[in-house]
Amino acid sequence: MKRRSFVQQSALGAVALGIQPMVSAGKPGIENKNINHPFTFCYNSSTTRGQKISLEEEIDLVGKAGYDGMELWIPVLNAYKEKGGKMSDLRKRISDHGMVVEDAIGFAQWIHDDDSVRNKAIEQLKSEMDMLAELGCKRIAAPPAGATDKEISSYDAVAERYVNILELGLSKGVVPHLELWGFSKTLYKLPQLLYVAAQTGRSETRLLTDVYHLFKGGSHTNALDLIAPEAIEIFHMNDYLSSAEKSTITDADRIYPGDGAAPFKSILQSLAKGRDKVVLSLELFNPEYYKMDAGSVIKTGLQKMKQVVSML
Repeated sequence: MKRRSFVQQSALGAVALGIQPMVSAGKPGIENKNINHPFTFCYNSSTTRGQKISLEEEIDLVGKAGYDGMELWIPVLNAYKEKGGKMSDLRKRISDHGMVVEDAIGFAQWIHDDDSVRNKAIEQLKSEMDMLAELGCKRIAAPPAGATDKEISSYDAVAERYVNILELGLSKGVVPHLELWGFSKTLYKLPQLLYVAAQTGRSETRLLTDVYHLFKGGSHTNALDLIAPEAIEIFHMNDYLSSAEKSTITDADRIYPGDGAAPFKSILQSLAKGRDKVVLSLELFNPEYYKMDAGSVIKTGLQKMKQVVSML
């Protein structure tokens, strides 16, 4: 039985009743031509931020390595702009490498309980979305920034607040993706994310999840099967050691995909079901990698992602 679009305008699809074949042959970035998959490969600039290379140099290294796209950080883009950089020039540089800006990582406190803080966050998002539209970027992360130290009592309220920024994003052509943060006290577990998605009642709702955050927050990765195909467009890739403990693991402990214990085969099979395209984005914060040559880290990251995809 095929998955359907969001049922009755709900952002959460029904559980698949059968196994669907993997789709979309001929996608870029995999060595084994006999394997069909919906994945493209993206680079999140957190992975080499410790090397402190320029944004232009990073784009060139990522493009030469063979990635399909990039995830850029809003603070980095703001700094580039403040120094006189133009989004049009940045867009051209990225396009010249055959890449696109798949997503941007922002931290507007849209979820905060305080009305004045949320109002400021809306104004912040307006500016950020305008900048991203210039870059041709159609997504921005919407994590629970501003609600990490305590759990918001009403997830219905979270759904209402997300709808507010969703409508803003739709008007700008830059859709906010509701992001899971496993270390947060709000939206740290996939069932919470799914509840909010369903409660929005909006088929445009999009979810952003991550191998590390699923583990850190104690989510079952099989729950990815409950998410309608349209709701996931991008997924953060990383791994963790088999000795890792949920209570103590941090961002700094993230390692290359396939170098640890994450159940990648089942995760990727879930992501592949019913989807024509899923962006796999390498997002690491490992201080040991920051000591290495940036170009080497970038190339290795792509190789590692291709290797785990080849397990399908």
